[in-house]
Amino acid sequence: MRKNKKNKPRLTNEAEFLQFTPRRLDFPWETTDDGIVHVTVPKFTSNIGKSFCKLLKKENTFVANFDKIGSLVWRHCDGKNTVQQILDIVKQEFPDGKDIDQRLFLFLLQMNALHYLML
Repeated sequence: MRKNKKNKPRLTNEAEFLQFTPRRLDFPWETTDDGIVHVTVPKFTSNIGKSFCKLLKKENTFVANFDKIGSLVWRHCDGKNTVQQILDIVKQEFPDGKDIDQRLFLFLLQMNALHYLML
């Protein structure tokens, strides 16, 4: 969402969304031999949450495992590629995929909402 002149949020249209350049935030991640991405994400960022994990002797991180499409998208969210360029790459890599554009948009919006990447 973007804000208009009166600071009221408005929905971004598809043409605007395609011009965004998503950028991964600074989480450690790795790619397996078959191209699957695993991102290590903190459970808590506050000192209270970190202390709670420490008290319970639990890790303060978990691993987010992406599917093949999500992994491909993640690798290309480098702040240089636009959503349109990423969409073209995904369509080329998965030509028989159904509703690829909608899946990509939802994935990016979810990753943005979870603060894994910035649009």
